[in-house]
Amino acid sequence: MNRIPDANAVFPNEYKTSCFIKNIIKAPNIMVGDYTYYDDPVDPTGFEQNNVLFNYPEFGDRLIIGKFCQIACGTKFIMGPANHRLCSVTTYPFNVFGGAWAENTPPHLDQLPHKGDTDIGNDVWIGRESVIMPGVKIGDGAIITAYSVVAKDIPAYAVYGGNPAKFIKKRFDDELIDLLLRLRWWNLEPEVLASILPLLCDPDLEQVKRALKENGYKNG
Repeated sequence: MNRIPDANAVFPNEYKTSCFIKNIIKAPNIMVGDYTYYDDPVDPTGFEQNNVLFNYPEFGDRLIIGKFCQIACGTKFIMGPANHRLCSVTTYPFNVFGGAWAENTPPHLDQLPHKGDTDIGNDVWIGRESVIMPGVKIGDGAIITAYSVVAKDIPAYAVYGGNPAKFIKKRFDDELIDLLLRLRWWNLEPEVLASILPLLCDPDLEQVKRALKENGYKNG
């Protein structure tokens, strides 16, 4: 069998426009799974600086991205500190400008709303220039169309798009979705995964369902 791509490589191929981003992340609150890539013809290794905005780890939220995700050029992840205070009559961030304003207001980060972690599943495709808002959960196998703004949770194997992103369709019928969520192919050992790639890339979805059932991934 040919060499399996190295999950620990920064650039997985000779084009050097796609970057396995787990290998360039430094912030302690960003977790990225194996083989997830960001594609950018200009600066793919600048993902953390250019595409994860307002990230202050001391705020306490995390960005969690699963394995085998495909993140297109210009996608932005907005972290919690991008918010403004909503609990008072003004949203203006007086505290951050110092002087008497800082002396007479609570610390800025303490008053921001906490949306929780932003959690992207496995095998998620996020289209070009999309924006993922704080605290959003995106399920395994979902697709976000280009130029979308995702402000609410998205279920597994669903296609969403627009501003704000809305449901377009399910990728597959419920039976196949259930089988795939049981298979969790992204957790297979590399050699096993390589051996079933013909099945994962087969456009005959009825054949895929039959094969998964025959291998024990049945409903119930």
